[in-house]
Amino acid sequence: MRLLFDARYIRTDHHDGISRYSTQLLAATARLVAADPRVRLCALISDPAQRAFVPEGVAVLRGPSVTSAAEVLAAQYVNRYAPDVVFSPMQTMGSLGRRYRLVLTLHDLIYYEHPQPPGDLPLPVQWGWRAYHRAWWPQRLTLNRADAVATVSLTSREQILAHRLTTRDVRVIANAAPSSGIPEAEALARLETRGTNLVYMGSFLPYKNVAALLRAMAHLPGHTLHLLSRISPAREAELRAQVPPGARVVFHRGVTEDEYRELLGSCAALVTASRAEGYGLPLVEAFAQGAPVVCSELPIFREVAGDAAGYAPADDAAAFAARVRELTDPALARERVLAGLHRIREHTWQDSARELLALAQELHQRG
Repeated sequence: MRLLFDARYIRTDHHDGISRYSTQLLAATARLVAADPRVRLCALISDPAQRAFVPEGVAVLRGPSVTSAAEVLAAQYVNRYAPDVVFSPMQTMGSLGRRYRLVLTLHDLIYYEHPQPPGDLPLPVQWGWRAYHRAWWPQRLTLNRADAVATVSLTSREQILAHRLTTRDVRVIANAAPSSGIPEAEALARLETRGTNLVYMGSFLPYKNVAALLRAMAHLPGHTLHLLSRISPAREAELRAQVPPGARVVFHRGVTEDEYRELLGSCAALVTASRAEGYGLPLVEAFAQGAPVVCSELPIFREVAGDAAGYAPADDAAAFAARVRELTDPALARERVLAGLHRIREHTWQDSARELLALAQELHQRG
């Protein structure tokens, strides 16, 4: 079986959620097929710099940028490789004239409820994004072009089925933690030295509800909230105006992977008050470093974190503060940290790669 993995969503500056998903799943799939002569894996890229993120030994095919007009003809480039199955980590891959089985991925339905697009997309793409998410029928047309649809969680699968977004089989090829985490002994030792810093990692789009975290700081004297992600000057000014008097908030405007791990290794908790998520990658990144988590009461967070996190209603700042304060109980903190490490070891990227390969083999065998 010739399997083509669409790696064109890998960012070469810093990963977003889809970029990280692509990189990790591609790497895990490459590890599995390395000893399997029945599968030939190839990666589709659009930027030569993406080659650095393709595992050694995996062939590369060049195609158009996912944001270019040529994307509508992507299948014409892919047909040259003559793959049996193509997996794309997004649902927008061009398929006109394709001669292969196709798996498209819909990560979540966030942007139907919160249609504001990421600000780093070209303006025409942003306009199309808004128009696309104002009705369900474009998504149905998009997904039904595929032979199967993948998504990253059971929660998202249930939502896709509830809205009848496709007549195709919907499979979960789940997101996963970046690693199996630090040793339990190290995680418990870190509990002795964790300070009063709180960490937020994520965008500053309105649905992320960072304002609720700022309000919670009025109930947490002695704590400091660290906002780690890149942010525009205008959005930073808007949020600074909402910081309660006397509260300590630090805008980092972006951190390196090493700085992020260091902050997770020493913080009192990672916090997020998001109103909607497709997965919740910062939660598992925190678990991997032995950091406690306090998050909003969302079905997807329950699926990802289970009993390893403290939960509060998304807009209840006092409740968020209470969940942070309860972590001063050593027994509770220990229980949460161990539960977090257990959660991320229950499902790994290797498991997701097996799910991808099983689906690809199933489609290939249909002929």
